[in-house]
Amino acid sequence: MTSLPIFENERDDLPQDSLYSGSRSGGVAVERILEALPEPIYMTDAKGRITFYNSAAAAMWGVHPELGKSEFCGSWKLYWPDGRPLPHDECPMAVALKENRANRGLEAVAERPDGTRVPFLAFPTPLFDDAGNLTGAVNMLVDLTDRAIADEAEQRYAAIFASSDDAILAKDLNGTIISWNRGAERLFGYTAAEAIGKQVAMLIPQERHDEEPAILGRIRRGDRIDHYETIRRRKDGSLIEISLSVSPIRDREGRVIGAAKIARDITERKRAEQQQSLLIREMNHRVKNLFTVASSVVSLSARSAETPAELASVVRDRLNALARAHALTIPSFSEASGSAEHTTTLHELIGTILAPYDAVSNGHKPRAHVKGADVQISGSVVTSFALLLHEFATNAAKYGALSDPEGVVDISCQDDGTQFVLIWTERGGPSVDRKTDGDGFGTLLGKATVEKQFGGEIVREWNPDGLSIRLSVARNRLCIS
Repeated sequence: MTSLPIFENERDDLPQDSLYSGSRSGGVAVERILEALPEPIYMTDAKGRITFYNSAAAAMWGVHPELGKSEFCGSWKLYWPDGRPLPHDECPMAVALKENRANRGLEAVAERPDGTRVPFLAFPTPLFDDAGNLTGAVNMLVDLTDRAIADEAEQRYAAIFASSDDAILAKDLNGTIISWNRGAERLFGYTAAEAIGKQVAMLIPQERHDEEPAILGRIRRGDRIDHYETIRRRKDGSLIEISLSVSPIRDREGRVIGAAKIARDITERKRAEQQQSLLIREMNHRVKNLFTVASSVVSLSARSAETPAELASVVRDRLNALARAHALTIPSFSEASGSAEHTTTLHELIGTILAPYDAVSNGHKPRAHVKGADVQISGSVVTSFALLLHEFATNAAKYGALSDPEGVVDISCQDDGTQFVLIWTERGGPSVDRKTDGDGFGTLLGKATVEKQFGGEIVREWNPDGLSIRLSVARNRLCIS
């Protein structure tokens, strides 16, 4: 449609206002051809008055301009791409008519009456008769809405790609890296310049090199891989646990041409999961132990209790002592070591157990004195020592030094590296008659724990001034789970 003869009448008997109703190609109406085209097309006379437009043009404009009156363009309003108003007499079609030359590929924006704006490219071309006189122009418009949407989406994706904390990279089907964002730089330590063009296998530890062919095989089949947990190697050689999602990249024809990867650092999550598992196992272990100990406390206490009330009282007191001792061993998480720590010291445990009997009031001095070596104890050792010390204290409160306001208990600790010795000495209490060990709770507990658990011994001496207990245990058994 670059010259008038294409649109001239073949027959002189056709009316002049049917200028575009026929063609040399066998009588097929050019107007019908233009109407059938999917792109917006319209024509004007030499003064810019619209003489024809097809349905695609009317749909893009959102209006039906009046033939012979509407000028240069049929849209309601026009704008430059930057949003400035564009007068109709300065639009690409008007310029083409004024300058008598094609004015192709200029971009503008048409606004419909409903406010919708449509970006488009204009390709106005002047038409001349055989004498070279300007007779009008034809204009084809290319709707850029899809391209604008695609550009906006591309900009949005580019912003996400650039700012994401996750590592995002793309590779071709040969495993060559073709894009690399800042998240990937932070995660793996390679700059984009160092990574692009290299094989993605440089991130994979040697023992996991079989993963990449398997991943590429699935991508070639069009499969997507979601949240695949694996290990990758940083530039400095350190290993990192990641969650990997891989999606195929397709061309316009739908063929898979590469893969996009999102890698997320899950090191902290894995560490938290391990810590949680550790704490759950520890809690399970402790609960089982506490139930076992509680059962033993009830069984052994029943042997010496004479009434249900007495049984309830001694069991309650012993379990309360265990509760106080257990509070000392609640695990606290150490960020430095990344592990749960649950140890206490023997001196701290002694102070906790004796606190109810060691109240200082009316200017009185403390009734319990601890001196000598201190050692760390953990796990079931805490429970065993708590029960033993509780028995020592309650017996002293009932019959020994702690039953008298002036009585005191001296506790001496000795550690030679292989054996740990605790000596409990009571003084200032009632006179003591010599007694045998018997078969009370403390005696049974001593045999069950000190001798069997700790490989040690417990010896009692009933001196006139008060009871003395010598507890000896193997040093290497004080920190066991």
